[in-house]
Amino acid sequence: MLIYAMAAMALLLFLIGVARDLRRFGNAVLLGLFLALLSAGLLTDLLAAHTGPLMVYGAFSATMLTLLGFLALVAYLIGNGVQMARKEGRRPANLLSLLAGLTVLGVCSLLLAALTTGSRSLGTVAAIATVLCVYFSFLFACFVCYGYLYGRLQVKTPLDYIVVLGSGLIGGSRVPPLLAGRLDKAHALYAEQTARGHTPVVITSGGQGPDEDIAEAHAMAAYLTERGLPSWDIEPEAESRTTEENLRNSRAIMDKDGGGYRCAIVTNDFHAFRAALLARSLGVPGHVLGAPTAAYFRPSATLREFTAVVLSHKRLNAAACALLAQQCWVSLW
Repeated sequence: MLIYAMAAMALLLFLIGVARDLRRFGNAVLLGLFLALLSAGLLTDLLAAHTGPLMVYGAFSATMLTLLGFLALVAYLIGNGVQMARKEGRRPANLLSLLAGLTVLGVCSLLLAALTTGSRSLGTVAAIATVLCVYFSFLFACFVCYGYLYGRLQVKTPLDYIVVLGSGLIGGSRVPPLLAGRLDKAHALYAEQTARGHTPVVITSGGQGPDEDIAEAHAMAAYLTERGLPSWDIEPEAESRTTEENLRNSRAIMDKDGGGYRCAIVTNDFHAFRAALLARSLGVPGHVLGAPTAAYFRPSATLREFTAVVLSHKRLNAAACALLAQQCWVSLW
């Protein structure tokens, strides 16, 4: 069947992309296309091979389970958004899961209104909104699935540097749990490397914010030395304010010893894939490792990372959305 041939082509391109560089968003999209096409092919074969009451019951059960799962997802997103607002404050970045849940609920309400009223104009708007929602949901699913796999990458080769990305301090000088997770991951990686007879330099990267008494890099270095990591193996980078600056300034430190070095970059699991995409664009020759994150924090943080990736390709995504909207309009009018 054609659909299986398309799935095989997507898988082949995915494998080629992974072999060339793991740090590509195209890999995530190709993996998502392969899984979607394969699932569609299997479902088509299943429907063609089975008929009768049992198949009707199975289709009804699958539809109900899908609907219940969808409602549960919407409820979870809204509930997580409320929890984030209570625990982390009502900053826009903390409300993304709430906004996502309300957006999906709004699109469903729009579809229901269109079906109830029979309005052609409202139906067109609902169709366009649904198609765009499906488009971004697909991209998000690709981002999450591939990011999950990428964030669990293990380092087997000797390292010359371990770069730890900063994430802000609390109380002006204390390392918060989120950043502590990154530092503990880096410390464990340093211990593994030294046990193999190779001692890397740990670069703690983070500048001083307006509400901080010291630069993040120095607080991070102090955290590591308090836990036994020798101070002479730590190189603070205290000028960065963003992830891009973290990577660019850390690369400048590593480049002082010439090229050919091997490094790993440590951040949180939700941030690993986007940091890897940035590292690739900046020419930093290292993979990104993810430290564990509190479960309640992950959905909103992952949505924030996905939004940043979408905005970094805003022209491409705007063109895709315009094309999808145009096709909906043409097909309905």
